[in-house]
Order: sequence, then C-alpha cells, then structure tokens
Amino acid sequence: MDQNKIWKKSVGIGPLVATAIHDGHQLRKDVAEIMALSEDERLREEDPFTAEWTSIGNTQIVGLRSRFEVDLNRPREKAVYQKPEDAWGLKVWKTKPNRELISWSLAEYDAFYREVFNIFTEIEKQFGFFVVFDLHSYNHLREGPDMPPADPVANPEVNIGTGTMDRSKWADLIDRFIFDLSSFNYNSRKLDVRENIKFKGGQFSRWIHQSFPDSACSISIEFKKFFMDEWSGKPDTQQLKEISLALQSTLPGVLEELKKLGGK
Repeated sequence: MDQNKIWKKSVGIGPLVATAIHDGHQLRKDVAEIMALSEDERLREEDPFTAEWTSIGNTQIVGLRSRFEVDLNRPREKAVYQKPEDAWGLKVWKTKPNRELISWSLAEYDAFYREVFNIFTEIEKQFGFFVVFDLHSYNHLREGPDMPPADPVANPEVNIGTGTMDRSKWADLIDRFIFDLSSFNYNSRKLDVRENIKFKGGQFSRWIHQSFPDSACSISIEFKKFFMDEWSGKPDTQQLKEISLALQSTLPGVLEELKKLGGK
C-alpha cells in the first residue's frame, strides 16, 4: 500500500503536531465507480483548506483521501459509511459496497493509525509531552446557500473540543490556548472561540489520548466555514491566511505550558 496516496506527512523536530485528516478529496477507482455523490456534494462535507493551517506544527499530517472512502475520525467499525444515517442523510452509494472494497478501505485506516502511532511514539521519546492540533471545519448553512445560517449561539466560529481528554491534566494549556486564540486581533475583531459547544472531539483525538494517556494533548479545533462559501467551495483567501496567523499566535503560550509540565 502506497501511504503517500492516502495521506502525506512531514515529520519535523518539536513537540507540536498539526493534522488535517478530513482535508482529502481523492477516491480510489473502485470507490469512485459506485459513489452516488457528486464532487460538490462530497466537498461540502469534507474539510477543504484545513491542510493550509497545518504549517503551525513541527510535524504535519494531512489526509488525501475523501472521508467518503474512509473516515479517519470515526471508530473503525464506522469508518466506511454504509447507510444514509452514517453520512448526514446522504445516499452515498449507487450500489452497496462489497466486502473487498470495505476491507481495502479499512486496510487504509489501519495503515494510517499504525504509522501515526510510530510517529507519535518517537515524538514522545524525544520531548516527553506533545500537543496535536486536530484541525477540522464544519458547515453552518445546511439549509441552503440563501437560507439563514445556523444559530450562532450553538455554532461558535471556533469550537474547541476537549471531551476526549483528561481535562484537569491539561487545564492550564487548554485555558491558555483558548485565551490566546480569543485574544487575537482577527480583522479588527475577536473570534468567537468556545469549548465543547458543537463538538467534543472525534475518534482520532480519542485514540491519541487512549494511546498516549500521559504525554499527549490533542485539541480538536473546528472552524465554522465562515472563511469560505460552503456551497460553492470557494475560499476567502484573506481569511484563510488570517486564521493561520491566529493559530500561530497560540504557539508561544502552548510551548510555555508544555515546559511547565516538564516537556523538553
């Protein structure tokens, strides 16, 4: 299996990892042949442009395959969508995927997690503690491009998911991260950053905390798609860059908190 066609990685030196596991859009030929969704429909549920923000990490991991082939942020038994209720009510397949297709997609899933485990094990050995910025985006115009957006009270611009971690262990680091991100001068205003409102974190962060319970802090960061037109797929490039700067502004504080914990 050629992992470079499933995900890409850049392993650097340092305790900060940034991932964009839902950035991918590609499909294997066998998956594409029975895919009922159009490219636009798939893109709407993927997390395009999140790969750009992984530059904040010393190590970067980016998914290249669509979540409709295999969802790296779901438990293994749910990683291949099979029913509409697995995928926001969407009819994903023209015909039911056969056992061979599902097995191949799950082999991709397993290969990804094996490789990430090896990468994180080395980072743990070198630095003691490490932080994963688990970057995602989410829709807020599900009713249609000309319909009112989802209620902002329940849909913050940035949702920080900490529901899969021991929050008390990482409290100072999480509080510092949220404070610094909320304080950033974003186009002459402040971002609406709140914790565990829309999402609490997915399987990837859950697996990280289960696999590295004493050393890893994986922060699930979900940006509402205010930085793009979620129906056309067109980005606002200025806002993409501004979000990168906002994330970069949190790094000194995160590194300072890691050192307080005894990180190298």
